[in-house]
Amino acid sequence: MGVNAEVMSGAGTRARTGGGWRVVAAYGAVAAATQMLWLTYAAITTESAHRYGVSVGAVGWLAEIFPLLYVLLAIPAGALLDRWFRPSLALGGALVAVGGLVRLGGPTFAWALAGQALVALAQPVVMSAVAKLPGEYLPEGQRALGISLASAAGFVGMLAALLLGPLVGAASTSSLQTLLQVQAVIGVLAAVALAMALRRRGSGEGEHTAIARGVARALWARSEIRVISGLAFLGFGVFVALSTWLQTLLHPSGVSETAAGGLLVGMIVAGIVGCAVLPAAIAARGGERRYMGAVIVAGCVGSLALGVLPGVAGRAVVMVAMGVVLLPALPVLMTLAERLAGPAAGTAGAIVWMAGNLGGLVVALLVQALVHHPLAAFGAMAAVVLLAVPLATRVVTLRALSREAGADAGIRERAYTG
Repeated sequence: MGVNAEVMSGAGTRARTGGGWRVVAAYGAVAAATQMLWLTYAAITTESAHRYGVSVGAVGWLAEIFPLLYVLLAIPAGALLDRWFRPSLALGGALVAVGGLVRLGGPTFAWALAGQALVALAQPVVMSAVAKLPGEYLPEGQRALGISLASAAGFVGMLAALLLGPLVGAASTSSLQTLLQVQAVIGVLAAVALAMALRRRGSGEGEHTAIARGVARALWARSEIRVISGLAFLGFGVFVALSTWLQTLLHPSGVSETAAGGLLVGMIVAGIVGCAVLPAAIAARGGERRYMGAVIVAGCVGSLALGVLPGVAGRAVVMVAMGVVLLPALPVLMTLAERLAGPAAGTAGAIVWMAGNLGGLVVALLVQALVHHPLAAFGAMAAVVLLAVPLATRVVTLRALSREAGADAGIRERAYTG
């Protein structure tokens, strides 16, 4: 059984208007809110532990529950997006808002965990949609830019969490409550904006896309999807490890917690700029393979440099360079997944995001085992990056996909045939 012919023809030919960008913008707001709520307590772990009367390790679970649930729920979330895209995405946004509100229920750890769990349930739906939404609402020539900006929104949310936590939530118990209130308002406003924007139908028109069962297995059978997922596993894994352990690894060389936080902020800001500029240009030039080579060089050399450079200034330059090169890899990979998967881009995005979250868990645990030996830990991250070399040589390019005979029909038909 193949993809419904009406869906296939509509996806490539139905006209889009500027209204599609309003949907992308509303989605970006929810994606940013989701990532902000995820990292709320990560930036103020000690203060949160004091407020709730629990250990720092317990507070860590308020963030760690997210990748764990993502790995478990990614494929079902992708299937929901591919079958009932608008209702599923609107429900995801609503769960983000409700989770933010639940955290206001009381000054106990149980309320915080309940709210985080609701947002964590929504995250696989919200973040996996980044590969499918531009295909639903933007013409083909604008999809790479749409995926880039939507991906950048997630990094904006991370940046907001890193900044708002220390600035608003670290002063006192009441300050933490103020932080939760501010974030709850942001989550509600973003969810309402997305729900209103999604009243506009996408290119699929029908809410139930006719895709054969077993689409996740069919997509995974394609070597291109496995290559993209492998790169996401390694790249996102190193990013999560850096974000989690940078301060601890740099402390022996005299870098303060504030300075380490500044280095992370610089990396994310540079990555946001890179996401807004690089992926669309790379897609237009068919430069995905060369770009992945640059990512490997930047990740490997940068990791080693962080371990050997003295002081903060040199490391700041390294972190900015790593951010501007490494973080745009996510939208580049998502753009390739969207083109390969077509109407099943929700499932493809879920597979890639699941691989990235799994990589985050594995590489962060690897670095944790070496956390008292900083140079070895940074060397391990460099080694992880080098594992991507054989994958990078096999990356398919958008230009190559466009040249393939029947790229808009035959390839996708094979991907969705049960």
